[in-house]
Amino acid sequence: MSSLIVYMSLHGCAGKAAHRLAEMSWQKVDLVNLRNQAPPSIDSYDTVIVGGSVHMGQVQGKIRRFCADNEAKLLTKRLGLFLCHIYEGEEAVKQFNYAYSKNLRNHAVSKGLFGGEFNMEKMNIFERALIKKTAGLDGSISRINNKAIEDFGKVIFHLDKS
Repeated sequence: MSSLIVYMSLHGCAGKAAHRLAEMSWQKVDLVNLRNQAPPSIDSYDTVIVGGSVHMGQVQGKIRRFCADNEAKLLTKRLGLFLCHIYEGEEAVKQFNYAYSKNLRNHAVSKGLFGGEFNMEKMNIFERALIKKTAGLDGSISRINNKAIEDFGKVIFHLDKS
């Protein structure tokens, strides 16, 4: 069984989640960050995990395009979908539902909301000003939900025997 994690990480949060998931698998997992890598062919993979983070109110365009371009194939794979988002509760669910099509959400065996973070050191001046104005933050904050990542990984990689 072969696995692929396709993600988009601008400031590192989705990348941290993707790498943590890859470490959980007992087998080799290929990681592709669409920020600096071309979208891969998913034909040879049994399991595909897709993840991104919310920027300016939506998941990155490269994640949306990857899902749209590969939807038919993704519906034949063991699929996991995750989203990193600083907000929790209904707002996070709303963003997840907006990020991925209903077909993909219904097909996914594992879905995860992994929390998020604002890493001011990795943001440009415009992003920092926007975060300060909209979220009222002057410094970095991390709300990554490690338990959610662990739970997702147990399901997608068949590690949970219950």
